[in-house]
Amino acid sequence: MAIEVDTKDCTALSDAELAEMADLCAAGPRPYEAGLLSKLVEDWVLVTLARDSARIKGFSFCTLERIGGTPSVLIGLASIKRTAKRDTVLRQMMTDQLRRAVLAFPDEDVLVGTRMATASGFEAFRALTDIVPRPDYIATGEERAWGRRLAKRFGVPTGTYDERTFKVTGGEIPALVFDHDSAKPQTIPADVVALFDDIDEDAGDALVGFGWALADDLVKLL
Repeated sequence: MAIEVDTKDCTALSDAELAEMADLCAAGPRPYEAGLLSKLVEDWVLVTLARDSARIKGFSFCTLERIGGTPSVLIGLASIKRTAKRDTVLRQMMTDQLRRAVLAFPDEDVLVGTRMATASGFEAFRALTDIVPRPDYIATGEERAWGRRLAKRFGVPTGTYDERTFKVTGGEIPALVFDHDSAKPQTIPADVVALFDDIDEDAGDALVGFGWALADDLVKLL
């Protein structure tokens, strides 16, 4: 069966769905518990659920909003079950969120931001351009400002964020990140992997990352 993806208000999540989301996390390396997921229902507006044969195989908390007037898709905690279809789940979840972005912000470029603890998280940005941080690139002042804005929006404690490296040091434990492990980690460029050399997820470290979905690409999703 095809992967079925649905994005809805967090308040529409049932207790059974929250329990299934917690079970999904418990089976992976980042066992986010039901209590934490329930709190995120209050902190975020939308949740995207991906199902295969009616079972949840991935989810992400997200919101569509303007930050300083700029259309944005912000992705909070996300987790994808480690199955052979996990890359497909990731791609379809992101496509659904970007499709909603073009409906909310027609004819505009959209910033997409999240937090990551491993290089696999960069696969969520596959359809984006001008990704920051990226290898062999020095971020501009405006890009560093975007990093600060996103860190603040994600609730990163003051003093734990480095605007030049986009690194969160010793934040929440477990780090609330885009939890995805690539089905083909050997294909991730070594210089992308190197961006995470100093990230200690067990200590709550993460990278704040973002990229741009261009209006000309978004309209193709309609």
